[in-house]
Amino acid sequence: MWKYIIKRLVQAIPLLFLISLIVFSLIYLAPYDVVDSMITTDMSDDQIAILREKYGLNKSFLAQYSAWIENVLQGNLGSSLTSDKPITSELAEKIPNTVILVLPAYLTALVIAVVLGLLAAANKGKKLDRFLDWLSSIAMAIPAFWFAMILIYIFGYQLNIFKIVGMYTVGGDESFADFMLHYTLPFTTLTVVFFPDLLRYVRSSAMNQLSENYVTVQKSFRSSKLEIFKNHISRHILIPLVTQIGLALPLLITGSIITETVFAWPGIGPYLTTATKGLDYPVIMAVMLISSSLVILGNLLADILYYIVDPRIKREGK
Repeated sequence: MWKYIIKRLVQAIPLLFLISLIVFSLIYLAPYDVVDSMITTDMSDDQIAILREKYGLNKSFLAQYSAWIENVLQGNLGSSLTSDKPITSELAEKIPNTVILVLPAYLTALVIAVVLGLLAAANKGKKLDRFLDWLSSIAMAIPAFWFAMILIYIFGYQLNIFKIVGMYTVGGDESFADFMLHYTLPFTTLTVVFFPDLLRYVRSSAMNQLSENYVTVQKSFRSSKLEIFKNHISRHILIPLVTQIGLALPLLITGSIITETVFAWPGIGPYLTTATKGLDYPVIMAVMLISSSLVILGNLLADILYYIVDPRIKREGK
């Protein structure tokens, strides 16, 4: 197992280089750069040239890319071109803020999806199943930013129950109660965003299990529907469900960009949005590198979870 993990990680290195090269090329080919956003009408050509030289933007594509790769290999993600602050320290501050928002929302959506997905499969073709299918379709069609704005309007402006900007009240005591007032709306938005795909996946997986031979055998032994779903189907859907858990790993970084931006949550979302607007390529490349690494690690995690939850894989490996 360890040999397989090491092999997968080694295979991921060329892929990360390729992804970084593609993203860096797209940024380099953009019609403007971060210096263009700093230029004022009273700046001379010499001053503009000095700025480009300061940020290394006067160098060739290969020189810029090579310098970036060399820094990354040394564990240095560089500094933001707009704020001139180390990217590592900024990410260390913002990533935890994103994780504490995304992870509970995803786990909540997963638990709800498993319960309702099994209920839908147990009532296949009935009103409850049709209603849940309709509900997931509606939820998938609703844009995250639109749903967030509806929550802001109703619970932030009209009812004035929850806070709508940031993680804490500016100048406040940063108490847990104040945090929850800011946390509830973005958490609810993300839960609704994650929920429909997970519900459909669980529902489909459970319905596929209904046609398996072991279900027919259990019915012949007069097992109740509750016993079949509780003791058998719920266990069998765990195997395909681990794929979703593994693939969800990148969501911890980039899964809430729109929601965080709408609510001005101090996470990766507004940070990456600001960097993209200003073409702050060191920040964009750093977030891309972390996100790409999580995609690869997520797939590896899914394989490891398969190995854990499916005894047949363990037997084949012996």
